[in-house]
Amino acid sequence: MRKPGQYGVVLFYSMSGAMHAEKLIKGKGIAVKLIPVPRHLSSDCGICLRFEQPDEPQVRKTLEEAQIETQGIRPI
Repeated sequence: MRKPGQYGVVLFYSMSGAMHAEKLIKGKGIAVKLIPVPRHLSSDCGICLRFEQPDEPQVRKTLEEAQIETQGIRPI
């Protein structure tokens, strides 16, 4: 069973933003997966990008460098 906080998610304003971010982050060799937004979180587009918590600094850096707008990054 997974431990709470083992993963984080990036919330997006649009599905295209989420898909673009997925492609860029995977290109950096970071394991990510598009998933439905967990019920306790909200998002305009309904999908988010899940990553392993230790990869958060690299995920943030990639999003910032690409100037991809997000609704935030949250632990799950």
